[in-house]
Amino acid sequence: MPFSVPLLSEPPPRTARALMIQGTSSDVGKSLLVAGLCRAYTRRGLVVRPFKAQNMSNNAAVTADSDEPPDAHGEPRRGEIGRAQALQARACGVAPSIHMNPVLLKPQALIGSQVVLRGRSLGNWPAVHYHELKPTLLPAVMDSFQRTAAQADLVLVEGAGSATEVYLRHCDITNMKLAELADLPVVLLTDNDRGGAIAAVVGSHVLHDEVERARIVGYIVNKFRGYFSLYEPACRVMTELTGWPLLGVLPWFDTATRLPAEDALALERLSHSGGSGLRIVVPQLSRSANFDDLDPLSAEPGVQVRWLRSGEPIPADADVVLLTGSKTTRAELEVLRREGWDIDIQAHVRRGGRVVGLCAGFQMLGQLVSDPDGLEGPPGDTPGLGLLDVVTVIGHDKRLAQISGLDHSSGQQVAGFEMHMGRTTGPGLARPWLQIDDGQGGIRPEGAVSADGRVCGSYLHGIFAADGFRRHWLHQLGAQLSGLDYEAQIEQTLDALADHVEAHLDLDALLALAR
Repeated sequence: MPFSVPLLSEPPPRTARALMIQGTSSDVGKSLLVAGLCRAYTRRGLVVRPFKAQNMSNNAAVTADSDEPPDAHGEPRRGEIGRAQALQARACGVAPSIHMNPVLLKPQALIGSQVVLRGRSLGNWPAVHYHELKPTLLPAVMDSFQRTAAQADLVLVEGAGSATEVYLRHCDITNMKLAELADLPVVLLTDNDRGGAIAAVVGSHVLHDEVERARIVGYIVNKFRGYFSLYEPACRVMTELTGWPLLGVLPWFDTATRLPAEDALALERLSHSGGSGLRIVVPQLSRSANFDDLDPLSAEPGVQVRWLRSGEPIPADADVVLLTGSKTTRAELEVLRREGWDIDIQAHVRRGGRVVGLCAGFQMLGQLVSDPDGLEGPPGDTPGLGLLDVVTVIGHDKRLAQISGLDHSSGQQVAGFEMHMGRTTGPGLARPWLQIDDGQGGIRPEGAVSADGRVCGSYLHGIFAADGFRRHWLHQLGAQLSGLDYEAQIEQTLDALADHVEAHLDLDALLALAR
């Protein structure tokens, strides 16, 4: 396959020690453990950086850096990485960089995944072709690792999925192949919550070859519940059969839900927030993206956020229907119609209910979504919900921007990022939701609000994290207000996570294993 990755310059020499966390399966808690270790070692005075060679997630964050030159106006371009690595960067007290997650896969219905290399989209690749592409990405992965390691005392490297997918060994760029090339010691993480930890750890030992086994310096049991005295014999079995020492047992971390979720696996466990009062319902679409936009609302005690599964109607007592971002706007409109949610939304509006659309959700609220080049599926046009007088055309240029501005009606500050390929036009934009700093000393309108004010949409991700705006918006809807400082809650939770790993792991011993 003719493809090469241009590298800008020789990376600086590596100076950091590094330690890699690999998992016995997906969702064992690798991302959360790395975030906790990032904050814990940072608090000890070390310069720490996260790294994950390849992530698969539709939850992403915009970076301040990019491999691409400035745009025509001289403004720097932005990149994107997985949301988990952005949270880990925050745990380190630094801005996210494209080099912390050089390869990001964003699943799309029908056509595989969009491949993002160092913040730049390489287009959509079916899985079979992506496996052919992966080896050509390895030079960029190693280059990014070197650049990350040149800026730190310690790099905490996260593997992807299961480390023992032997059928993918030939095209691995993120687990043992990376560990070999970068000479990384590996800690194996397993999950006790679902059971089967013994089989997972011992099975990993069986499936790894001798060189790979020797690279594993020990294992950690995560998500533990109960009495360790009853579980200790299981750990003895794992150690006797593998020769790997037990490096610690981490109990279940109750407040993990206060941190942004990494990917759609979280949606499989999520039904509704613990709040009560204002009722916000969210149809669960096939490729929901950046659904952590809802986290500040879920954190409000006077708000209940409920995700609707397939087959569930939109309840008549809902106050707000919220449509999230997605990688496949036209396909999601088909999901809405197949489930009958489009009819429910129209009835909800007639009853005086509110509707909010964010990013792709904003596009769905319009009159039409057009994808003439088939970037998200078969080429064609799909009618929108017709609640805003706008149309969207999906194009090749992807907008990535960190932005700030004001709510048009209240003057409250908002901030976040844009990440989309569509361009939206139409008379409905004459009633904008927001006024955004255009980066050149002026402002531009953003989003749209219906004439009666009950339907609104915007491309701004993170809008509800602004405490003043969120309180004003909730007050308009009659919700019970709280004194929630959302960003402070994230910081407090990261500190609590660091306390958790400090209490249950020997961090001095782990640091000694890094090299």
